[in-house]
Parts: sequence; C-alpha cells; structure tokens
Amino acid sequence: MRTVVHISDLHFGRVEPTLLAPLRRAIVDARPDVVVVSGDLTQRARKAQFEEARDFLATLPGPQIVVPGNHDVPLYDVARRFLSPLTRFHRYITDVEMPVFIDDEIVVVGVNTARSLTFKGGRINVEQVREIERHFHGLPEHVTRIVVTHHPFDVPEGGDEDDLLGRAPMAMVEFAKAEVDVFLSGHLHRSNIGTTAHRYRIEGFAALVIQAGTATSTRERDEANAFNVLRIGAVDSLQVQTWRWSAERQAFVVEAELDYRYVHGTGWQPANDATAPD
Repeated sequence: MRTVVHISDLHFGRVEPTLLAPLRRAIVDARPDVVVVSGDLTQRARKAQFEEARDFLATLPGPQIVVPGNHDVPLYDVARRFLSPLTRFHRYITDVEMPVFIDDEIVVVGVNTARSLTFKGGRINVEQVREIERHFHGLPEHVTRIVVTHHPFDVPEGGDEDDLLGRAPMAMVEFAKAEVDVFLSGHLHRSNIGTTAHRYRIEGFAALVIQAGTATSTRERDEANAFNVLRIGAVDSLQVQTWRWSAERQAFVVEAELDYRYVHGTGWQPANDATAPD
C-alpha cells in the first residue's frame, strides 16, 4: 500500500492563513509516502510569495514532487516572464526540471506545463512526453505510474474546454502505450475524478484523471478548499479520498471516498462496475 497526498493551487499571496496549520496536520495524519504539489504555489510569482511557499512546504512530509503552474510565471514583469520565467521557482522551490519519485510500488513523474506565451493555458511537448515515457520504460506490471501536471488532461462536465492541456491528445496516445495509470493536476480550483476513456477513447486504456481543488487560496470558485489522498493497493486497487475544509469543525475532513480497480484489457474502473471485459 502506498499513500499519495495531492495538494494544488496554494496561491501564496492570496491564501487564507487559518487553513495552513489544519492542512499541515491533515497531511501529516495521512502519513504519505510522497506529497504531490501540482502547481500555482504563488499568486503572482513574487519573491516574498515564493519564500512563503518554500517555508510552508518545508513543514510538510517528504519526499515531495512539485511542479509549477501558470501563476508561478511572472505576469507583470514582462522581461522576467519571457527571459527567465521560472528562475524564482527554481531558486526557492526546486531546480529539478522533471521531479521523479520511484519505489517498488509507484513511480511519480512531474512535468512543467506552464508557458510564457500564455497567461492561463498550458502545454506539453514531444520532448517532455518522451522523457516521461523513459521513466516508465521497463517497469514491472504491478507498478502504478503517475503523471503530475498543473493543467488538466480533462475538465468536469460543463467545464471550459480552453482549460485543457495543450497537445493533450498527442500525449495521451503515447501515455496509453506507456500504461500510465493516474494523471494528477490542479488549475481548475475544482475537485474532480474521472477516466480518460470518456474523452480520448483509446481501446483498452482508461487511466484515472484526478484534479485537486485549491488547498489554501481565497479564490475557491464555488467550493470549499480541498485536497486529495490516494491509497494505492498492491493488487490493482486504488482509493481516492477528497478532504474538504469544514468551517464548523475547523479542520479538513474526508468528504468522499471513491474506490477503483484495474481491469486488464479495460483499464481503471469504479470498483462496483469493475467487471471482466467480454
């Protein structure tokens, strides 16, 4: 069994300070094997905001997989935006371009999808896809493969299609060949869980697409602050918990649990629907 804590969209510079200590306690109590942070650590990529984010991450368990989001690229500092967009992220958070966590049960690979030329959107390129595939090549079948981006590979029903990761269809074809199991992202400030089968329709392939809400930002977008906990079993099983802020209890509490099973020849399915393929 492996436990992955997935937080996103912290937005230091626009955080609700009273959430920081309860979030830290909830993450520590989850006893994660790895903590994933899927971008937008800051509101405007300012030095002080990165320092606050760095100091908060230092209080959380490790190891950590941290990727930048579009808010971690300067917006108003045009020279820095185009000449050195991630200098502060690399200085204060991590200088690892593609962070990786590997053990004998899971492999987690993070990739930067933020780009200087877009204010909101994101993109993945062929070189990044090939590098991610390299980390998954030759893994034993039982190892769960996880890709972390800021921008999502899918959006909830009724969501804005412009929020989709650029070149996602290209990447998904290759990731299906690499048998990726889970995609973790943020950006939407909305919790959401689905499978790639609904959008990409690649025969025999259904990976989980999991978005985290904003963990600490005041920009909640019609739902309370939240994060995810993944419990990954050794026998083709995976549980996703959504932990949401309860103002009444002044704590993050488990709001929902969804269980999935891996069905060979089909992919990841809700546990109660996971039947053998025809």
